[in-house]
Amino acid sequence: MASSSFGSSIVALFITFAVLIGSASAVHLSIRYYNNSCPKLLSMVKDKVDSQLEKKERIGASLLRLFFHDCFVNGCDGSILLDDSANFTGEKNAIPNRNSVRGFHVIDAVKYAVEDVCPGIVSCADILAIVARDSVVFLGGPSWRVKLGRRDSRAASQAAANENLPSPTSNLTELISIFRKFGFTTREMVALSGAHTIGKARCTNFRGRLYNDLDIDDVFAKERRSKCPELQGSGDDNLAPLDIQTTIAFDNSYYINIFMKMGLLHSDQQLFQLQNNGTGGGVSTDSMVVEYMKSQSSFFSYFAKAMVKMGDLYPLTGSSGEIRKNCRVIN
Repeated sequence: MASSSFGSSIVALFITFAVLIGSASAVHLSIRYYNNSCPKLLSMVKDKVDSQLEKKERIGASLLRLFFHDCFVNGCDGSILLDDSANFTGEKNAIPNRNSVRGFHVIDAVKYAVEDVCPGIVSCADILAIVARDSVVFLGGPSWRVKLGRRDSRAASQAAANENLPSPTSNLTELISIFRKFGFTTREMVALSGAHTIGKARCTNFRGRLYNDLDIDDVFAKERRSKCPELQGSGDDNLAPLDIQTTIAFDNSYYINIFMKMGLLHSDQQLFQLQNNGTGGGVSTDSMVVEYMKSQSSFFSYFAKAMVKMGDLYPLTGSSGEIRKNCRVIN
């Protein structure tokens, strides 16, 4: 027992230390970072994002997901944007990202426009942070002030992506643990999960829930099974909206869905279990789901604050990293 307690204390200290290091780097970020060097940056990015989402609104969810999947793997450093190279295997083909991360062409378009006006000034990591915010706003969600000044990494890690990103089959205990590792509270984790109010998921990621989970609405399950057969390998890439009510609007209907046992992913439904049935380790997030379900303003407020906090995760600043000319390759 003493050994177990000591080990837990060491893990807790390590997590605290890592979060403090990330916070120290975040001090160098500022919402005014490019005021003099690239004063039209924010308007240029917004114009490009708006034009892309006017053509295809669904891409907004992909852009938000890119930012999340970037920041949870060695920090917000633009590493997810890198293609594989002779020196490293990148993150694009990690298990959580393979055949599912999209929107790179939008980042390319924004970067090209920014480089034309402010060459060698703005990092890909910062562009991704702004694009994520602007995508949420375009789809009706909250806004927040994006701190800037990140630099781009010179490498990516497929192994780190496989290790750090939550799975669609994660249970509540696992979700809490993963987010806590990056300094997020349980409430913040529930708020960030609300990003699933937009976007779609592949059959291979929710098949297990449709055919194995008990906490699922019968009609909902039947409808989803029609396009996601039980046999593995059959219809794996068929898509379904994460939010069945308002598929391309950023709102709080995600929480209404899981309250009604219509969460598409196992990990979604884990947030509301009617005081849980043993998979949450005695922890329940039911009350938070109900709060966000009843108050969109509360959800928006917590989500925006958590997104600012996510943007502070282990940024490269000062002389670390580089400012890539092309977001897909190092200079």
